Amino acid sequence: MGGFFGTVSKTECVTDLFYGTDYNSHLGTKRGGLATYAKGEGFMRSIHNLENSYFRTKFELELPKFKGNSGIGIISDTDPQPIVINSHLGKFAIVTVAKIQNISELERDLLAANMHFSEMSLGKTNPTELIALLIVQGKDFVDGIENVFNKIKGSCSMLLLTEDGIIVARDKWGRTPIVIGKKEGAYAATSESSSLPNLDYEIEKYVGPGEIIRLRADGMDCL
Repeated sequence: MGGFFGTVSKTECVTDLFYGTDYNSHLGTKRGGLATYAKGEGFMRSIHNLENSYFRTKFELELPKFKGNSGIGIISDTDPQPIVINSHLGKFAIVTVAKIQNISELERDLLAANMHFSEMSLGKTNPTELIALLIVQGKDFVDGIENVFNKIKGSCSMLLLTEDGIIVARDKWGRTPIVIGKKEGAYAATSESSSLPNLDYEIEKYVGPGEIIRLRADGMDCL
């Protein structure tokens, strides 16, 4: 499985993102990744193999290259993440905690629709990229996320880092948790609630099954 952390703040978010993601380390052992967005500079991303090392060891020296007031991070037990996509919906980065039982069927359908896959994991389609391609079939992000929920067999929770905050979506069966935290000038969403008080966030909301929420530094909206 795995765990993720995302935050959007009125100030630089990189420190919270780094430690918040690290608090999910017990949920995965194979890959770790971070992505941030800075207005005027765009998206920055890094992914590392964690099989022979720790998240902090791999990413600590890279932190100065990350900038921005919003970011997402992942500890994954499966595929390399985050994926960064440029689409008709705009640019976005995505992390997922998912178990997809019909991935081969969905892969065939997307290839038949003239889609292509660029991210491979152990010679197989990267599930997070597949989910991103299902999202961009929608007319907007909400429509695309609902397309994921309707087409996959299994479960998928996700964070989307956009140019306008973070979109949080919990799988419709509620098999994986997402908790939203709040502190002065910032919001966070995470798989592991213990990360929130350790970073001075107070628990604001437990996301419901199938619920989609947009986080901005000054508030959150149900979509």
